[in-house]
Amino acid sequence: MNTAPGQRTPVTTVGWSLGDIAVRRVDEIELPRQTGPWLLPAATKEVLDEVPWLRPDFADAEVPRLASHSFAVSAGGLRIIVDTGIGNDKTRANPAWNGLGTDFLDRLTAAGFPPESVDLVITTHLHTDHVGWNTRLVGGDWVPTFPNARYLTSRTEWDHWAATDLDEARTQMFRDSVHPVRDAGQYDVVDVPEQGHEVAPGVLLVPAPGHTPGQVAVQLRGSGRRALITGDSIHHPVQLSHPHVHSCVDIDPAEAIRTRGRLLDGLADTEDLLLGTHFPHPTAGTVRRLDRRYRLHAEFGSEL
Repeated sequence: MNTAPGQRTPVTTVGWSLGDIAVRRVDEIELPRQTGPWLLPAATKEVLDEVPWLRPDFADAEVPRLASHSFAVSAGGLRIIVDTGIGNDKTRANPAWNGLGTDFLDRLTAAGFPPESVDLVITTHLHTDHVGWNTRLVGGDWVPTFPNARYLTSRTEWDHWAATDLDEARTQMFRDSVHPVRDAGQYDVVDVPEQGHEVAPGVLLVPAPGHTPGQVAVQLRGSGRRALITGDSIHHPVQLSHPHVHSCVDIDPAEAIRTRGRLLDGLADTEDLLLGTHFPHPTAGTVRRLDRRYRLHAEFGSEL
């Protein structure tokens, strides 16, 4: 398995039961240590020192930890993947993402989601580390990894990138991870109103703009509990305590901060799970208000 230097071995797949909906985290890689300072430059050691509950799981002595994984959801008899990570064999400008050769598909299959069984792939937004396993290399061609699935993203997201003058790195990403799915007739775009759009029983896309204009978060409304998959509206738990810490790649940082505040306010002091798309193990938890800020009470999940 080819992973970048300094990466830790991913934790085995775990999950959380929401009643009639189950969600599993399927690891791809833990991102290199330098990712945190690059992505969240305001999350300095001094800021981390103000948030002691981040250590040891979510930060080391000096920097935030980040990971790449997918969420595999069982709902209404459907198998659903939320975001597909970085992918194998892709040519990428980021050395940590370039030419990976991980056992992600084996992990996915072991979690009960062999690629041919997947019904729906939800893309929270069209960034490189969220679409990579949309496709895999077969005989020199990029083909959809999930041959029987519909792939979804928001219309606002799709239209934004269609109207954008892309640099070569992003053009390459669309060429190998997005356009082959479109050309196979498997990509759908959907309108996502303010109240959300249900794409499967108990599975709603909800607007989460800022990081990108059409980004969505994914709300899971189980019979016993609810959960929210963040996409990149919340990159790291430090943003609960310091919501104004924003990503260097947010297209509209002010809008991203407003979105983060709205989502956290809706989760705070409930039993709803927050599932971080880039949170390292333990990945999930409940949100509590603390001195006009928020903190995460981690839930480690279990084998489902």
